[in-house]
Amino acid sequence: MADHQVLAGAHVVLPTGIVENGRVIVDGGRITGSAPEGAPAIDLTGHWLVPGFVDMHNHGGGGASFTSGTVDDVLTGVRTHRLHGTTTVVASFVTGEMDFLTQRAGLLSELAEQGEIAGLHFEGPFISPCRKGAHDETLLRDPDPAEVRKLIDAGRGQAKMVTLATELPGGIDSVRLLAEHGVIAAIGHTDATYEQTAAAIDAGATVATHLYNAMPALGHRTPGPIAALLEDERITVELINDGTHLHPAALELAFHHAGPERVAFITDAMDAAGFGDGRYMLGPLEVEVKDSVARLVEGGSIAGSTLTLDRAFQRAATIDGLPVESVVQAISANPARLLGVYDRVGSLEPGKDADIVVLDAEFNLKGVMRKGEWIVDPTAATAV
Repeated sequence: MADHQVLAGAHVVLPTGIVENGRVIVDGGRITGSAPEGAPAIDLTGHWLVPGFVDMHNHGGGGASFTSGTVDDVLTGVRTHRLHGTTTVVASFVTGEMDFLTQRAGLLSELAEQGEIAGLHFEGPFISPCRKGAHDETLLRDPDPAEVRKLIDAGRGQAKMVTLATELPGGIDSVRLLAEHGVIAAIGHTDATYEQTAAAIDAGATVATHLYNAMPALGHRTPGPIAALLEDERITVELINDGTHLHPAALELAFHHAGPERVAFITDAMDAAGFGDGRYMLGPLEVEVKDSVARLVEGGSIAGSTLTLDRAFQRAATIDGLPVESVVQAISANPARLLGVYDRVGSLEPGKDADIVVLDAEFNLKGVMRKGEWIVDPTAATAV
């Protein structure tokens, strides 16, 4: 690989706006400000150059589960999402026995230390039985701060986020504990009232886990958690933009109300992402994926998604009609900031990792670079 590569002629999306006929220069694994004379150039006229996607809520892909797979399985899932433009991914766990979750956290913290994943997210077991979604009710428990602390410690500094039903006993104290340890306290799988949600935000919660899903609907007399989460400047709302989890009007409402600075597009992907229909396990529960929609075999609850972030990007920029700069904020910059890695990823700026996605005029993925290496080569005829 040449030391310097010049990606030229594209619409380049920078934090300051879109540069037409722009160039991004890569030196080794980083973006740099200048290139020597004669550095090889790739003509990307008519394409978009955007930062690599950052997925802060993802349970697996490529047939592999982050909750229960081997280390090789986890790497398969990570690679699957990289092929779809997600150059930074957090491994999310579904509810399990505490001993099992602490063991998994220890195992996967090594992959985080190696830079393969960007940390760990515990979605459960501290969630509401009323809003359990695709979680095993027999394994749910109240958020005892001592147990929350046990999970954080098991992650050896790599625990990035814990989703809690903060209205449960111990919920507010657990939020405070997480905030003190620099771990994101995310409100989700919750049956909280508006007032209970506001109290959790005041205690330090900063993220809404897949807003709208697994929480009470917005009501005009009982506004519930959705109104509290949307109106508070301290909250970033996760959205699953796959056309199944959210009606486009709900997505537009969130974007309009929170603004592009406070939205994070996530996949909430499970094993079937990038793999296909069939039967899968999500933790201890069996899931059937049909027409790319994942549902529990027992009860039919939506069980994560089969989404990849390139599809979420394309949908946002076309069907939803969002400005490309806003989509980039939601899919790269905002999650990178929340995860504390914006100094390295999340925007196309000199000094940052050369994590770059190439999209064509219709926002189809054509190239993926991670740390200066092409994972999907935009010059290859096989680029999809």
